[in-house]
Amino acid sequence: MSVPSSLQVKVKPNAREDRFVPGDDGVWLASLKAQPVDGKANDALIALVAAHFSLRKNQITIKSGAGARIKRLLIAP
Repeated sequence: MSVPSSLQVKVKPNAREDRFVPGDDGVWLASLKAQPVDGKANDALIALVAAHFSLRKNQITIKSGAGARIKRLLIAP
């Protein structure tokens, strides 16, 4: 699986399970058990994306949307 250099992700916190799937419109959908408090959901999102693409967490940064549901992630090689 090739790893993209950036992703647009729509996040749904407080979900029943953690899931990361591609959407029909090119926007990935991330369901997270974590609550959107004190950056917990952002940390969980980075961990979930890293696990999905077999990367280290420090290779993924949130470029924009840290406080929003739609986020732009950058992935370093």
